Amino acid sequence: MEKITSILAKKELHFNTVSPGSSADTALSRMCHENVDYLIVMDDNKYVGLLTEHDITSKVFITNKQPDKTKVSDIMNKGLPAATTDDTVERCMQLMRQHHVRYLPVFEIHSFRGIVSSEDILEEAVNNRMEIFDAVVGRDTRYGVLT
Repeated sequence: MEKITSILAKKELHFNTVSPGSSADTALSRMCHENVDYLIVMDDNKYVGLLTEHDITSKVFITNKQPDKTKVSDIMNKGLPAATTDDTVERCMQLMRQHHVRYLPVFEIHSFRGIVSSEDILEEAVNNRMEIFDAVVGRDTRYGVLT
């Protein structure tokens, strides 16, 4: 079973972050500027939560709150299940399914290492399946040729 670190190793080390005291409109502007659908909420360089576009939509716009007056700390996800660098891809899939989440923070001991998304896990699963298929049929799908 493949470790979740294989996914983290393929990801860019840059984190798109926001502080808990920022406003929802500042966070949404940052998401648009960075072309991402979530931001990591950091306070004093420590992970404190995650904010998604869905959080802003459901907790600000649908409830008619003012985005410039709503703080990230009031709408962010604080209690997400977490993965460790020792967890397998399969374990992370189980956590996501069990808790109905699309993102998992990953920690090594108490140190934040990154976020793994359901999209990351799906891509990893597809790539692994293709490698198994290639080995069985003697084909290298990276190049579309039989070996």
